[in-house]
Amino acid sequence: QYEDSKGFISWLKLDKKVQDQSIQKDHHSTASFMFLAKFYPEEVAEELVQEVTQHLLFLQVKQAILSMDVYCPPEASVLLASYAVQAKFGDFDEDTYKPGMLASEDLLPQRVIDQYQMTSAMWEDKIKVWYADHRGMSRDEAEMEYLKIAQDLDMYGVNYFPIMNKKETELWLGVTALGLNIYEKENKLQPKTTFTWAEIRHISFDDKKFMIKPVDKSSPNFIFFSQKVRMNKLILDLCMGNHDLFMRRRKPDSMELQQMKAAAKEEKQRRQEQRNRLAREKKLREEAEKDRAALEQRLLQYQKEISSANEALRRSEESADLLAEKSRIAVEEAILLSQKAAEAEQEITLLRLSAMQKDEEKVSLERKTRDAEMLTARLVEESERRASEANKLKEELLRAREAEKLAKEKLLEFLSRLNSYDLLQNADADQLSLEIEKERVDYLEKSKHLQHQLRELRSEIAVLKVGDKQTDFDQLHDEQIKLGENKYSTLKKSKSGSTKSRVAFFEE
Repeated sequence: QYEDSKGFISWLKLDKKVQDQSIQKDHHSTASFMFLAKFYPEEVAEELVQEVTQHLLFLQVKQAILSMDVYCPPEASVLLASYAVQAKFGDFDEDTYKPGMLASEDLLPQRVIDQYQMTSAMWEDKIKVWYADHRGMSRDEAEMEYLKIAQDLDMYGVNYFPIMNKKETELWLGVTALGLNIYEKENKLQPKTTFTWAEIRHISFDDKKFMIKPVDKSSPNFIFFSQKVRMNKLILDLCMGNHDLFMRRRKPDSMELQQMKAAAKEEKQRRQEQRNRLAREKKLREEAEKDRAALEQRLLQYQKEISSANEALRRSEESADLLAEKSRIAVEEAILLSQKAAEAEQEITLLRLSAMQKDEEKVSLERKTRDAEMLTARLVEESERRASEANKLKEELLRAREAEKLAKEKLLEFLSRLNSYDLLQNADADQLSLEIEKERVDYLEKSKHLQHQLRELRSEIAVLKVGDKQTDFDQLHDEQIKLGENKYSTLKKSKSGSTKSRVAFFEE
């Protein structure tokens, strides 16, 4: 597309040399061309065969929305921006995402930004919520979702031209993939009358007068007048091209197109399988990382438990050695006391013999005897106490040995569990690496969920709206929402009735 020497929009004719067309011939000026789609598809998901075609149309539609050539409601603008971000940057990553990352991106129409008391950070937060939901979408999938939403906008795919009817009422002619729309001068969103290409048999013009002959011969010709004669060729060219494509789409695909679709389908399947494989590998890597982290945590826990068990074992061994030493000393003291008791008993016997021989020493001997008996009793008591203590120490030693045995058994159990866990983890990792997941299903139909999200966003930002910044398009769209209408219900109403009645309505 280019501007001709008179400043009118034109398209290069592919059967003529560029130099032979009405391009600026001044050597001091530069001619600018825009590589654009001249005709829009009726249904993007079915008709865009090659990815490069889809990408170029995506760029064209996105630019038309951002430059406000196509009206887009604020909430839909945010949703479209989230798909544009997904297409450009890939999956949202909380770890690498930095606030303000999207500030330099041209994501929203300036009209939308001006209408709300919201900072760029607030808009970015709204976009980010939906952006995070698109995780897993490839670039071409995100661009296709963008186009699916964009094609539902009222002004999508419409080429507007100022015209007049017989009564010189100013109107807009909208040339689309489906037919011709007639709009009132103040309303480019909702056509008042529509004529599908299936109803139109022939189009021609003479000076400013356009004549469209309906297929229904009983209907009068549809006549309108263009405001600029130089635009007539462009109007006729767009009408003929769209009419031709409309009829061609309703015929079986040519062999060449069938081959292109088959090749595109195979390529799409191949890339989908590749994406699925990469997604599986990524998931396995993430799961392996989680398992490794869990294993490291368990190993750390086991190391703590082993260290604790070793410390308990060391203390148990020290306690057992100490108890064994105390027991040995107690046994020796008991033996020594027994020996002293025996010596005392022997001395008593000797004293008694001496007492029988020496009466004069009787009193002294009796006293000594009593003292010896008391000493003997104490020694016997002390011997018994020491023997009892020795028995207790033996029992404690036995318990300490049992505790030592249990600590060793627990240590062996920990080591055995650790070895078993390693073997199990290795087996799981091998199993995971061999498993092949089923192909990820396509996105679920989400129109209801999407509409709910759009309504929620519309309600959230409504309180921040600046009333005097609303455009005529915004007011028309709000009225359309209140009436529960959309692009397709409006088109259906504008096509109601016979061709004859609609021609009559247009001429009023």
